[in-house]
Amino acid sequence: MKSKLNKAVTIISLMLSMVVILSACGTNQSQSTVGTEKKTIKIAYLPITHALPLHIESELGKSNLKNSNIELIKFGSWPELMDALNTGKVDGASVLIELAMKAKEQGIDLKTVALGHRDGNVVVVANNINKVSDLKGKTFAIPHRLSTHNILLYKMLQKEGLTEKDVKIIELSPAEMPASLAEGRISGYIVAEPFGAKAVSMNKGKVLYQSNDLWQDSVCCGLVLRNDFIKNNPEVTQEFVNEYVKAGIKADTKDTQVQKVASNYMRVEQNILNLSMKWISFNELKLRENDYNQLRENLIEIGLAKNPPQYKDFVDSTFIDKVK
Repeated sequence: MKSKLNKAVTIISLMLSMVVILSACGTNQSQSTVGTEKKTIKIAYLPITHALPLHIESELGKSNLKNSNIELIKFGSWPELMDALNTGKVDGASVLIELAMKAKEQGIDLKTVALGHRDGNVVVVANNINKVSDLKGKTFAIPHRLSTHNILLYKMLQKEGLTEKDVKIIELSPAEMPASLAEGRISGYIVAEPFGAKAVSMNKGKVLYQSNDLWQDSVCCGLVLRNDFIKNNPEVTQEFVNEYVKAGIKADTKDTQVQKVASNYMRVEQNILNLSMKWISFNELKLRENDYNQLRENLIEIGLAKNPPQYKDFVDSTFIDKVK
């Protein structure tokens, strides 16, 4: 009887040992799998030419990302995009710098790690408008009050001795602007591309000013990330910014490969896309301190912000400075 009992105890002990060993193996395998999983970066965007480096990186640079995957999430308006960014539904966004600055001012911890583009904003007016003074009493559209487009409008009016009270300024969805101009509901607008090029290509409007005629090195859209994402994923962030800068250089070639990628995100005719890209540059995407400070001063001067974040609090250039 005792022998049988000892034998049973031995069998049970062996079984328990096997369970422990198998559990340990399973744990090691799980940890190994987790260690090799890629981090998915969720980035919000609007389908505009100003976000082209992001599109290029997602399409052409993804094979170079060893530690991460990019998931681009399309939005139809800036308010919807900012809600997703502010609430942490996305890790970052290609967005109007001013909107991100306002969110930072309100306590959302965001950092700009690169620009989206340089230049590429044009003042488009109806064909019967020949000078800025012709806009007096007319309706002029901007995409958002907190935008470089609004600042450029302010500078244009100021240059010609007018003020914002001399025109009726409205906020309008970018996609609506070309049709509104063609139908005579507005007399001009300034907005992200390709919507300026659309009206010009259709001969429904003409360019009155380029952005660099009004404000040299103006700051418009930027690549913004949530700071908690940056702190928790520094290596992933560095890899992401590395490929983003390369994508900007590629975008600036404006070759057939770039145009093909652009057409995947913006459903416009080839002649509109060509004109749109002619006006814009992507080859220097670091947000310099003097350019940012000029933007900050403009916001205060116009009354769009009382205390915009300082450069050191809002811009993180450490990643773009390490790009070779």
